[in-house]
Amino acid sequence: MTLTPADRELLARKGISEARINEQLHDFATGFPYLRLSAAASVEHGILVSTDAELKMYAATWDTYRNDGQKKIIKFVPASGAASRMFKQLYEFAEATYEIPVTEFEKTFFDHLTEFAFYDALDAACLRTTGRSVAALCEAGAYKTVVRCLLEPHGLNYGNLPKGLLLFHKYTDGTVRTPVEEHLVEAAAYAAGRTEADIHFTVSPEHRPLFEQLIGEKIAHYNKVCRVNYAVSYSEQKPSTDTIAVGSDNEPLRENGELLFRPGGHGALIENLNDLDADIVFIKNIDNVVPDRYKPVTTRYKQLIAGVLVGLQQQAFAYLRMLDSGQYTQAQVLEVLQFLQKRLFCKNPEVKHLEDSELVLYLKRKLNRPIRVCGMVRNVGEPGGGPFLAYNSDGTISLQILESSQIDMTDADKRRMFEQGTYFNPVDLVCGIRNYQGEKFDLTRYVDKTTGFISRKSKNGVELKALELPGLWNGAMSDWNTVFVEVPLETFNPVKTVNDLLRKEHQ
Repeated sequence: MTLTPADRELLARKGISEARINEQLHDFATGFPYLRLSAAASVEHGILVSTDAELKMYAATWDTYRNDGQKKIIKFVPASGAASRMFKQLYEFAEATYEIPVTEFEKTFFDHLTEFAFYDALDAACLRTTGRSVAALCEAGAYKTVVRCLLEPHGLNYGNLPKGLLLFHKYTDGTVRTPVEEHLVEAAAYAAGRTEADIHFTVSPEHRPLFEQLIGEKIAHYNKVCRVNYAVSYSEQKPSTDTIAVGSDNEPLRENGELLFRPGGHGALIENLNDLDADIVFIKNIDNVVPDRYKPVTTRYKQLIAGVLVGLQQQAFAYLRMLDSGQYTQAQVLEVLQFLQKRLFCKNPEVKHLEDSELVLYLKRKLNRPIRVCGMVRNVGEPGGGPFLAYNSDGTISLQILESSQIDMTDADKRRMFEQGTYFNPVDLVCGIRNYQGEKFDLTRYVDKTTGFISRKSKNGVELKALELPGLWNGAMSDWNTVFVEVPLETFNPVKTVNDLLRKEHQ
């Protein structure tokens, strides 16, 4: 494409190169290839299931590690997502031709309205703006007025806020908490090193002051209650990760003469993760939180996956130092190969053809990578990517988290593999991002750029195609060492719709 001087100035402000724009235009024109699958991950193929004794052992391993004052542990929470999708059905009701709740969703919402943690705040907003309580409005049939007080700026403005700032949980003493506060409490239980807990939120620029205000008001309370000192930090998605938007002809779109860009999706957050100075990072979505009485099981299994990571990392580091020394036997090299294949589930069908020196170089290259251990939940129909053994560009086979868009569903075998998968990904990760020499990995070097996604959107009535970068726990971590561990369904409690807050896990 031909860029104008104004285009080049815009790219410079965003930090995007002309070469990157051309790469994106090429991706629109050619699309992204499907991944070649070897098998769905299962207990027989790559998913670890721990006994009670192993749970205790791994928890002890993690406790020893996190009490080491030299280690830095951070909890990383993607929190920029807007809450508007939570209220999709309520927006539809507000625009409907009928006035009284009709659908099952609408009836459930109003029948259980008093059970939501935000009820008292909503009641106060209704009194302030209409002079009538929620109960009085409902009795008068003014259900849509209640919905508008919940969603619109004159009321609670929940339709325009991020999920992290909504009231999710109410306790018996009358206190209420947002997801941000629940993440603070949770971090103290498993992500604290000694008496300090670092937590990092990725937020949108327009909402950052609200996050800072809430945490500024609450931090002293949680420092005292949780007996830790919190270090809270924030970052925003970088403008350099925005992607160009195109029309159906794959030509760049403009708005008021300026090239139109869109956010690159959660895969852009690999840049934010890469900026963290840490040894171990826990990743968990903002809406996957529970009240205190359900936190022990979450803590227990977070300690499990962290302990698994530490054990594997320490063994990998020991092997790398041995290989670096040059003092090893052929039997020891084969032992390292077995570790790579059976503990890190990375296999190379061609390894038998490698010379001894080539094998050592291969082992060093595969061991010296970022590592992640991911919790996997038995599939019960919840949304979420699935765990698979997939082929990589170098011909090796390793564990990957894939979305349906990355799988050729026109291939009967691949579709059956996806549909019969027994696990899905609840976005429950712990990551090791330093190498055996104590240096930070450059995480951007371990992204598979061929695993992006093209979606169709509209803006101001104009249809457009948008490019989403390789997902944070999908293609953005494609070249990491990956291990899957079974965790119970109780550890996965996302809030996709407002009525999810009525589930017992959120009450």
